[in-house]
Amino acid sequence: MELKKIYKIFQNSSGVSIDTRTIKQNNIFFSIKGPNFNGNKFANEAIKKGAIYAIVDEEMSSVVNSKKIIVVKDCLKTLSDLANFHRMKMNSKILAITGSNGKTTTKELINLVLSQKYNTIYTTGNLNNHIGVPLTLLRINNKTEITVLEMGASGLNEINHLCNISKPDYAYISNFGNAHLEGFGNIEGVIKGKSELYEHIFESAGTVFYNCDDKTQKMKLKQYKNKFSFGLDEGNIKYTIKKFKKTIELECQGQNYKSSLYGIHNCQNIMAAVLVGDYFGVKKELIKKGIKSYNPKNKRSQIIMTSTNKIFLDAYNANPSSMEAALIHFSNSNEKNKIIIMGDMFELGKDSLHYHQNIINLCKKIDFRKIFIVGEIFSKTNYSEEFISKLNVNKLIDHLKSFTIKNSCILVKGSRGIELEKIINYL
Repeated sequence: MELKKIYKIFQNSSGVSIDTRTIKQNNIFFSIKGPNFNGNKFANEAIKKGAIYAIVDEEMSSVVNSKKIIVVKDCLKTLSDLANFHRMKMNSKILAITGSNGKTTTKELINLVLSQKYNTIYTTGNLNNHIGVPLTLLRINNKTEITVLEMGASGLNEINHLCNISKPDYAYISNFGNAHLEGFGNIEGVIKGKSELYEHIFESAGTVFYNCDDKTQKMKLKQYKNKFSFGLDEGNIKYTIKKFKKTIELECQGQNYKSSLYGIHNCQNIMAAVLVGDYFGVKKELIKKGIKSYNPKNKRSQIIMTSTNKIFLDAYNANPSSMEAALIHFSNSNEKNKIIIMGDMFELGKDSLHYHQNIINLCKKIDFRKIFIVGEIFSKTNYSEEFISKLNVNKLIDHLKSFTIKNSCILVKGSRGIELEKIINYL
């Protein structure tokens, strides 16, 4: 079926779905395939649950209603093409955000600020890949003024692909760090891969927002004119950090911006939201309101108070850059009885053990009451006998059941796959 015909069906639908568990009445179901699943097998179920059509890329031997089955060559490509077609029909401006660390927090902060004045949509959860980006674009409607689009990548040409689908008007790269090295190869690969977003913006003469304290970004954007920046000593907007250890307070343009977030890295995330808000003409009081209202509940930069302990939970993502930043911040805090619980960092390639050892070496230089390391990679490092090593989170839980941690401040940091959030009930 021609894309235009599918688009007409989409216009009369209630949206698209790739998951029969969350499908809504009059959705179009796309039978996406992956390494461990085949959506074609669920086409019948989708129709039974109310889908007006199921788009498949395998011939169906038995269907509930053959008139509701649309066969295409490639479901994922059709989804991407449909998203691009829709994006070009809509008037919404697209602000694309990528980076090694902080892109999700920054995305949510920017959306909260912009939504004070504009009708916005933004990437929900971690739907930031070749499937998630099309799904987000297909949520744009005639009322949407700005779409805040998070783009994730673990290798070269992935950001390029997402840009070809979304055609962003604005760009922000949070930073270049040691993340997804397995796919990018090295830090140079990370810079090249993330900078694919800049290349698209350059070609379309779009607008770049950036942190001019980041020397790499400053150099990359040296010749580009259509840019706006924030910085401590220079930039379109200058700011001063008043506090960042327990909560953040920034001074900028004669205003104090307060947030429940903590850490020097989140100062930059907040300033990105201030910069974008200022550019789009959001009143300063509304920018302050948007930033102050942010309360992360996604295992990122969460502060959890128990009856006896204070927990800094950052267990959604971890790489050498973010792990080091978290440890240094925690070390510099005024908290007492500091305990660290760290989980393996994934997707670091052949030098993974080296990066984990560097983190261990850093911990040896810092005074903490107790350090737990969780995961097979950390277990292979050269750590001292003061460290408590467990191969997985379940073994750690068994250990925590044997005694009680009280009156302590605990940093919980690791990759999502380690599932460190499971230990919260035992702290």
